[in-house]
Amino acid sequence: MKILVIVPAFNEQDCIDQVILDLKKTNNDWDVLIVNDGSKDNTSQVAKSTKKAKVIDLVSNLGIGGAVQTGFKYAERNGYDIALQFDGDGQHISTEIPKLIAPIISKEVDMVIGSRFAITHSGWKSSVPRRMGIFVFTILNRLLIRQRITDSTSGFRAYNKETIKFLSAHYPMDYPEPEAIILLGKNGFKMKEISADMKARETGTSSINYRRAIYYMIKVVLAILMTSIRPKIRKGVKK
Repeated sequence: MKILVIVPAFNEQDCIDQVILDLKKTNNDWDVLIVNDGSKDNTSQVAKSTKKAKVIDLVSNLGIGGAVQTGFKYAERNGYDIALQFDGDGQHISTEIPKLIAPIISKEVDMVIGSRFAITHSGWKSSVPRRMGIFVFTILNRLLIRQRITDSTSGFRAYNKETIKFLSAHYPMDYPEPEAIILLGKNGFKMKEISADMKARETGTSSINYRRAIYYMIKVVLAILMTSIRPKIRKGVKK
């Protein structure tokens, strides 16, 4: 199977080389694609210096949605069987990938989410505002697509070939992680969560704090509701 790891990166010069090297150390057969989302630092140069990853440089910052969709388009055009979304800030652990792709290889599901909250475990722990938002999204997922997804904002995901093709054309731009769950569920894709250990980010800080949490949740909830009422894109597939 051809497997591509898509790593969206914005100003990650301090850790992007280690992310690449860890991925290749875990499995040298995986192809790594760094989507440099208009970084102002040396992210692109550092990634290229490893000589172990393909780098696409976006001329301006498109945000996480545009960067990940670029990866899906690359994966589709190059015939990959599985694509993984993997953060460039050092939070995700490459040795967790095999358990994410196993249900896809066995054709059990179309997409797998690496969840920080599926079970209680030691290691990475998100902020209180982020956990509040995730609780709200969990309820919405149950109501709108009848699936229990505990970690809607997780950017650690694996996709099969059909899902890659679908998202290369229809990936949400505004709040892509939680919106994509509703979009895929509405269009008949099978999803599954698997507990995944994660680390604290190695550089930078989260943009979500107490002051922004309520504002963020309101905007995401509205985006999710809008996605849920749109007509199905895949014809002949039960919701």
